[in-house]
Amino acid sequence: MITGDNVFTAKAIATECGILGPDYREGSGEVVEGIEFRDYTLDERIEKVDKTQVMARSSPFDKLLMVQCLKQKGNVVAVTGDGTNDAPALKEADIGLSMGIQGTEVAKESSDIVILDDNFSSVATVLRWGRCVYNNIQKFIQFQLTVNVAALIINFIAAVSAGEVPLTAVQLLWVNLIMDTLGALALATDRPTNELMHKPPVCRTKPLITNIIWRNLLAQSVYQIAILLVLQFRGESIFDVHERVKDTLICNTFVLCQVFNEFNARKLEKQNVFEGILKNQLFLGIIGVTIALQVIMVEFLKKFADTEKLTLWQWGVCIFLAAFSWPIAWFVKLIPVSGTPFFDIVKQAITCRKPSTPQARDSMSNPVRL
Repeated sequence: MITGDNVFTAKAIATECGILGPDYREGSGEVVEGIEFRDYTLDERIEKVDKTQVMARSSPFDKLLMVQCLKQKGNVVAVTGDGTNDAPALKEADIGLSMGIQGTEVAKESSDIVILDDNFSSVATVLRWGRCVYNNIQKFIQFQLTVNVAALIINFIAAVSAGEVPLTAVQLLWVNLIMDTLGALALATDRPTNELMHKPPVCRTKPLITNIIWRNLLAQSVYQIAILLVLQFRGESIFDVHERVKDTLICNTFVLCQVFNEFNARKLEKQNVFEGILKNQLFLGIIGVTIALQVIMVEFLKKFADTEKLTLWQWGVCIFLAAFSWPIAWFVKLIPVSGTPFFDIVKQAITCRKPSTPQARDSMSNPVRL
């Protein structure tokens, strides 16, 4: 807390707000005055800035110095203010928040976010929705990459070995319609939960595709590739069908795998992927529409989609193979990824990225200073 009030008023307000704890001791460096902080050398400011919790009798220049020191230490800094004297700090901070009713025009122009109702609890709503959007993007990326990796490898292996691809252009277009449109709608409609607010903030240098996503992605891709390659090379003999029916089984199983994998993508870390699913009626509706369209494509659009009608037993086999992705996801999430070099190696090999620097790794643990 940085304020222009005297030190006694500042300490009383900080204690009431919980900024100063019950174990606060005089001379601990948690409370300083602006002139004292200003007179520190640069090295002293950098050293003591993390200990400082309250700055009293501060000037606009003192606020700016505080923001600059925090940023130099790798922190992501957010500043709130409503006056003209807050403008330099608001502009220098990574995120500036000003008040919409009582704030001055100068403060509003210098800030990134304007709180229209002047209610600081609105910041929590912004954070909750921001984290929700970030989490939903990660879900969709995991879902999308799983589909693309599986489809690419299956068609590549089949083309190299047999000279033909099991998934035709029309079928791949249909799969991409499921992934890009219906899949995005299904996974982007999860509303924010209080659980998101208990997670630590995400560092700006942290990759969007985490080791958790790589773990889930690789497990599902390997499973889908395995069963579809078995169907490709042994499907005719196993099910005693001709080639067109075998290709239809491959396409149908592949699409149903994506439908079941949409449930897995809802929870990146939790094993119970059905938690809160009844609250998202749109997700269930999209899943129902996807299955209905798949049935129509297989059973009634034979010439357009290059498919053949399947018997109920064949549909049951496709559903069983696709549903097996649920227990796989459950067991895979038991595998720890923190401190596991395998996922880092795979990630760096695919993305051609160098390992993060020690400074970048250290900055991940730095909290947001508000």
